[in-house]
Amino acid sequence: MGLYLHIPYCKSKCIYCDFYSTPQVDTMEQYVHSLLCEARLRKTEIGSETISTLYLGGGTPSVIPIKLLSTLINGLSDIFDLNQVEEFTIEVNPDDVTREYVEQLRQLGVNRVSMGVQSFNDGELRAINRRHSSQQAIDAVDAIKDAGISNISIDLIYGLPGQTLDTWQHNVEWAVALDVQHISAYNLSYEKGTRLWVMRELGKVQEVSDDDCIAMHNMLAASLKAADYEHYEISNFARPGYRSRHNSSYWNFTPYLGLGAAAHSFDGTMRRYNPSSVKDYIEKLSNGTPAFTEENLEWWERHDEEVMLRLRTSDGLDTSSFRQHYGEKAYHILLRKAQPFIEQDLLRQHNNTLILTAASVMMSDNIIRELMWD
Repeated sequence: MGLYLHIPYCKSKCIYCDFYSTPQVDTMEQYVHSLLCEARLRKTEIGSETISTLYLGGGTPSVIPIKLLSTLINGLSDIFDLNQVEEFTIEVNPDDVTREYVEQLRQLGVNRVSMGVQSFNDGELRAINRRHSSQQAIDAVDAIKDAGISNISIDLIYGLPGQTLDTWQHNVEWAVALDVQHISAYNLSYEKGTRLWVMRELGKVQEVSDDDCIAMHNMLAASLKAADYEHYEISNFARPGYRSRHNSSYWNFTPYLGLGAAAHSFDGTMRRYNPSSVKDYIEKLSNGTPAFTEENLEWWERHDEEVMLRLRTSDGLDTSSFRQHYGEKAYHILLRKAQPFIEQDLLRQHNNTLILTAASVMMSDNIIRELMWD
């Protein structure tokens, strides 16, 4: 089972980000108290399950002072049995990383660091309002390694405003040269409500063409394959043995408990959602009541989520298991819908498994949509 904690604080907002975050760091201590309160209230949801992964995401968890982070982790250890945690990840920004800071993280049990690099080009970083420079990102990787944490993941984004195939290749080359264990690479999306969306609508930025984004993805996949990275999920690449275990739980329907503002939980049939507001979250927990709302997934919703999540991975969708869960009718409809994509070499059927081919990755959303329940 996975345990996720959402830390919603950021010093500044990236222009493309539509995740819930806030700059109101003066509420941090109260928020940590509320997280521990929620953990105590929801401890029974863990039941007899073993917590094998712990993930601190955000926001920017690395903005929390190490003393307050210690209070949080030690408090969690008093509530849950964390002795079986095999992967403990924290997300950081490069400009927050020092060797001393990472050594303190290691002492708290952190054994995996996920860092938002996004680009090794300073012009691209400034264009999306990132606070760090390319050199800070490089230095941060070195500091993490020097402090004794060898499991490092970095995030990159392609299709950034003004980015070219040449500048993207430079980013990929730097990522490979840093010799990290895991690389996540995302195609920039223009989400309504973000500054990036507004800038595009006003003509201040221009989207990179679909053809160039496809070329960037293909360059990335080829370069990382040559460097012995496994392309195990549409946006994720790992050295052998270094897949993100926590994130993999989302894709294979392993139950997880999410704590904090905007956090989600899943027990196999039901989802729970906390409010996307630190103020509302703290207020509800101060009354001694959980902050979440519940949603029982309908049959067709579970069907669609399984199609979507499993097809994102290199393991694909096991049609035999799918048949057992959703019945003959759904199974035959799925295969009928999949057939045109198989004929176009966009899907591959092998040993009762449907898998996206390399040619289909950049159009995966459309393919997955076509395979969903009507």
